[in-house]
Amino acid sequence: MRKMSPREMRRIMQKMGMEINEMEDVEEVVIVRREEILRMSSPKVSIIKMGDQTIVQVIGSQIIVESKEQKAEEEYISEEDVQLVAMQAKVSLEEARKALKQTGGDLAKAILTLIASKEEKQ
Repeated sequence: MRKMSPREMRRIMQKMGMEINEMEDVEEVVIVRREEILRMSSPKVSIIKMGDQTIVQVIGSQIIVESKEQKAEEEYISEEDVQLVAMQAKVSLEEARKALKQTGGDLAKAILTLIASKEEKQ
């Protein structure tokens, strides 16, 4: 069987009544399942129409899997908590947010962890 170029393949598929459109500038694809969330960054996405059916093809290199519980914890951390931890530990907002995620939203534990890690670096 000889290899076909993408152009030849597209022509054959069009003759069969299939229409292929590649979506551009797709930054992320998210699939939400009952217990987990799948994320794929910078995927190639094609939409294939065949009669009255539509097929979405997603091609990517890495899938990030998150549990819904983890996502709920992340959403629970308020900006006020992040600002308080950042101010008390004298760190950036991003470092404070990361510490809060690691400690499950425990303010005191996040502050103490950040202060201890700063002292270790010095």
